[in-house]
Amino acid sequence: MILRFLTSAIALIIALLPALGQERYGIVELSSCYMREEPGYTKELGNQALMGTIVTLGDKTGYWQQITSPEPYTAWVNDMAIVEKSAAEISEYLAAPKYIVTGEISHLFVSTSTASGRICDLVACDLLRICLDAKGRPIKKRGFVKAMLPSGRCGWVPKADVTPFRDWAEKVKASQESIISAAEKFLGVPYLWGGNTTKGSDCSGLARCAYMSSGILLPRNSSQQIKIGDPVDVSGVFEGDFSALQPGDLVFFGNRQTGKPTHVAIYYGDGRIIHSSMLVRINSLRPSDPDYYSNGLPRLITARRILGNVDCGKGIISLLRSPHYFPQE
Repeated sequence: MILRFLTSAIALIIALLPALGQERYGIVELSSCYMREEPGYTKELGNQALMGTIVTLGDKTGYWQQITSPEPYTAWVNDMAIVEKSAAEISEYLAAPKYIVTGEISHLFVSTSTASGRICDLVACDLLRICLDAKGRPIKKRGFVKAMLPSGRCGWVPKADVTPFRDWAEKVKASQESIISAAEKFLGVPYLWGGNTTKGSDCSGLARCAYMSSGILLPRNSSQQIKIGDPVDVSGVFEGDFSALQPGDLVFFGNRQTGKPTHVAIYYGDGRIIHSSMLVRINSLRPSDPDYYSNGLPRLITARRILGNVDCGKGIISLLRSPHYFPQE
């Protein structure tokens, strides 16, 4: 048991260190931690890290803390968003049972009533530690379960909004249907540069969230996502032939000469895409359709197939195989 613990701790440290000598770690305390490109609330939002995510800590200036999230993405957050932990505490946290938030939006309450005081909000895919009784069983009461924030503060969350994380990760099956269903839950959500929650999302954030909801981790940005999985030949699309595409494929738009992407969508089926452009919406790739994505077809550059390419060395990893979420043998 001790050997397994040490092996997991060493594997985590190797996976998390962005540079030799980095020894500071933290866990995201907020439902959605705003990661800014420079310290300051007026600075550009680059990403959002979800509650319960393990990060490495970098420089600090004032109350602004630099972090690196698992994607990896390095940016600045206010220090109240992060709870610093030692390497040993991180290993213990990884092994501890947790809930994953499966409701689109929820809350942690002071007591077992939605009328009680709110401790914080929650969004889909947030992680909370499970509070256990003296016999090691999850504490449940009147339709609520007791859960713990990274800071150690406990509260109550509606049981219907969460599920045990490991059970969920082992059972969830990614499919065309599950990816599309997850993306549809974002319909109407406003575009937010750097966003990746049901409160606001950019194009690559939508792709990442849809796949994470099925237990799959994608890189954060379209410039990274265009390099993963298998390429899909989209040449027929210009002639109205969509047979090469499958629902769930990532479809990229941008500079056709350089191949640099500026936008990514999820193929919805039947010549349509679901994407975040001004807001999350469904558009057609057929110029004759009234909802044709007018910035689309001339700028379509490629597509990538994600499903069927998980945990096989193509830049896509499942939550179960990530040392940021579970101890690895």
